[in-house]
Amino acid sequence: MRKAHRRGKARRNSIVAALALLAGGGGLVAVNAAANASNTAPEATTLSAPSRTVSCPRVEGRLPAIPSRAKAEVTRNLALLETQIAEANGRIATTRGQGGPDFVDSAVLGPLKDKRVATLERIAIAIGRVASKPTGLEALAPCTLSTGGGNGTTAPSSPAAGAGGSRQNGGGVARGDGPAASDFVDITRVAPNIRQAPARAGASTGTFDSRCGTNQRGQHNSDNDIVAPGVVNGAHHVHDYIGNKDVSATSTNESLIRQDTTCTNGDRSAYYWPVLRDLTKSGPDADSALGGGKEGNVGAILVPSSVSVTYKGSLTGKVVAMPQFLRIITGDAKAATNGTANANSRWTCTGFERKVELTDKYPLCPKGSNVVRKFRFQNCWDGRNIDSADHRSHVAFTDPATGACPAGFVAIPQLTMRLVYKVPSGPNYAVDGFLGQGHKAITDHDDFIEVMSPRLMAKAVKCINTGRRCG
Repeated sequence: MRKAHRRGKARRNSIVAALALLAGGGGLVAVNAAANASNTAPEATTLSAPSRTVSCPRVEGRLPAIPSRAKAEVTRNLALLETQIAEANGRIATTRGQGGPDFVDSAVLGPLKDKRVATLERIAIAIGRVASKPTGLEALAPCTLSTGGGNGTTAPSSPAAGAGGSRQNGGGVARGDGPAASDFVDITRVAPNIRQAPARAGASTGTFDSRCGTNQRGQHNSDNDIVAPGVVNGAHHVHDYIGNKDVSATSTNESLIRQDTTCTNGDRSAYYWPVLRDLTKSGPDADSALGGGKEGNVGAILVPSSVSVTYKGSLTGKVVAMPQFLRIITGDAKAATNGTANANSRWTCTGFERKVELTDKYPLCPKGSNVVRKFRFQNCWDGRNIDSADHRSHVAFTDPATGACPAGFVAIPQLTMRLVYKVPSGPNYAVDGFLGQGHKAITDHDDFIEVMSPRLMAKAVKCINTGRRCG
């Protein structure tokens, strides 16, 4: 079952910068009956510029299953669609105030539609060479113009309420495009909402820990080696890293396996997530730094007080080894506009972890309690691929009611992570993200590249399947 699937540099470098805007991951969302706001998934993906932005229909969700022989070409053209939108937004920004009332339609939206028609046809042809050619994609070509905030939200006007826009809080730090006071909730007022399906006979109940530190060394960049390999600032927000000591846009399977690690057991896997920021202070990247102020991410970067990395088993049976270089993204960095389908954010406080998890709110913890971020990765694998064109299709979650994997998938160790933070009082912290996403709690996500040695992975699987606790 365990196979070594390697990607060459040429294939990785064929994916261009704009594909970073497709970042995100799949997941199950915990129910928060008392505090979660409703989230409606719009059809359009909105890419933000300072005021007016292009909004185009999402393409990936309208495509059939992409044959493996067509994936490379389809991926290139999906990236090209994102590049075209970015170029259109750039033209809108640089020509603001020019032309008459029809200028944007004729000079931006019209040419953009023509480009999208051609690109969508290339996608259809690529799939049609090896499978049934999809029809109707041309209907996804026209785009519209949005005005105001990229996600349709309006920031409150009071600085004390955590104003967005260019306003400041009491500490004098610009808040970018969020979060708002309404994005926070007093956790003591939230009804318990955690439910756990019981383990069945034959379940794999063991655990395996990798102790990898808290990124005390300050390894940061705004690259995303999974979604935008070869592209500097492909994530447009700053990542914390533990495990593998040299993860960047230039990483390859070969370079990752040669690097040292912060993990005490020799685990060279890459674990990375968007940083959390203290919005009462200024960070060194507050002005025009890539991933920082240039992308609307402001405030001082918070170092977690603790980070735990734990692999768990299956509620219904044994697990098999993860393939080396498996890539998984959990959560959706654009969930504020995409909706909750792929969101997988979990926020709580110490002392409340067995009672409450918030999915679309940041917790305000009582005195003596700290903020906790939790991640639970997909724990089913298709048995063949280490990645997929949408970075989702090769992995899946178990059924929340039965704990079983979907047909055609096998159970693998489930990566779980727990990050604890001491944050400033009040609604004054936020996760890094894309412009237009409002720095909302629901956009939290996490990235993982499995680079354990086969021997270490075999040890983890044995511990999990025999019900032991190892690390």
